[in-house]
Amino acid sequence: MTDRGSPHDDSSCGTRGVDITISNVSKTFGEDSRKSFRALKLVNATIHAGEFVSVVGASGCGKSTLMLMVAGLLKQTTGEITVDGKRVDKPLTNVGIAFQDHLLLDFRTALENVMLHADIRGLPRKLIEQRAKELFTKLKLEHAMHKYPQQLSGGMRQRVSLIRTLVHDPDLLLMDEPFGASDALTRLQVRMDLESLWMRRRPTVMFITHSVEEAVGLSDRILVMSPSPGEVIDEIKVELPRPRPIVLGDAPEFSTYVKLIYRHFEQLGVLHGLGTIPTANSKVDQ
Repeated sequence: MTDRGSPHDDSSCGTRGVDITISNVSKTFGEDSRKSFRALKLVNATIHAGEFVSVVGASGCGKSTLMLMVAGLLKQTTGEITVDGKRVDKPLTNVGIAFQDHLLLDFRTALENVMLHADIRGLPRKLIEQRAKELFTKLKLEHAMHKYPQQLSGGMRQRVSLIRTLVHDPDLLLMDEPFGASDALTRLQVRMDLESLWMRRRPTVMFITHSVEEAVGLSDRILVMSPSPGEVIDEIKVELPRPRPIVLGDAPEFSTYVKLIYRHFEQLGVLHGLGTIPTANSKVDQ
């Protein structure tokens, strides 16, 4: 398990993130065709520098589409997105992006996969390699550095992918179901690793997930989206101390946040048969 100590254990700690502003953003695919598809209604949201924000919603609600637009990899139909006060009109560079698949290259060792940032973007190789080795050490993966992906367990591959996302010390992390292909124990380990590393440097994180429990376990705030065409229907501030407990149910307020989100999904018709879900208590910021 990783060190669950104070974020101040790292000399480089402190907020390093950037603000994100999403203003009246919508997305329609194939808008000039007869079979156009409206993926997102008007979305308005703000993510503050150094904040960890999760986006939850049913499959197809536009979560991933929204993230790709923030990254500058997909153009919105209407509205404006700014990152660090600058309008997003091309792919961002100072960003770490993680997807559900680890996307490691079979012919490169774990360390060589992490070094792709230096090789492709012309970053200082010596500095990036030093940072990579520090991250391997923090995640207790020193023994895996010179092994190939097929020699690593699924959990190890997922954590190598996390190192690759973080190695160039980005101000912004965009993560789309990064634990989705992992088993329960691996998800637990990687969640702990991610929180620990985030607390040390505090980049801004936009985290896409189907797991309500995972969102509550990691986030400062949670954006709840409606079914397609998606829109943000609620923003929930999660006031749980960090680091979060390994077993999330150990936090008394944890179930309150989870029930509040599930209640939204029941009211939206995403879930049914849950029975009456209690109204959230005053500790939840609605």
